[in-house]
Amino acid sequence: MKEAVHTTDAPAAAGPYSQAITFGNLVVASGQIGQRPDGTLVEGDVTVQARQVLDNLKAVLSAAGSGLNRVVKTTVFLKDMDDFAAMNAVYAEYFGEPYPARSTVQVAKLPRDVRVEIEVWAERE
Repeated sequence: MKEAVHTTDAPAAAGPYSQAITFGNLVVASGQIGQRPDGTLVEGDVTVQARQVLDNLKAVLSAAGSGLNRVVKTTVFLKDMDDFAAMNAVYAEYFGEPYPARSTVQVAKLPRDVRVEIEVWAERE
């Protein structure tokens, strides 16, 4: 049975979707942007935004009974692929070996015109 995950430690869903869904021992977390739990955007470059994104994902995963150490797949959406190295440096602060599988793509536009959005798949503890 699938169940919705909700935490006030990350931004609320801004539409008809869940922060994450659990299904058995799987957690699929919706994409997060550089938005604080109160809905305000963080100011700054892709490194500042990526830290907030990953903090949000950490909170959602925790609410689902998981954690960043249980992530098996990530998808990173960048507004500009020139931000890849800076995003990657922050990403490496949050994930250790064995690193999750990952796809990174440049997109035309992201919600609220942010520079990065990341979604993850993880296993529950």
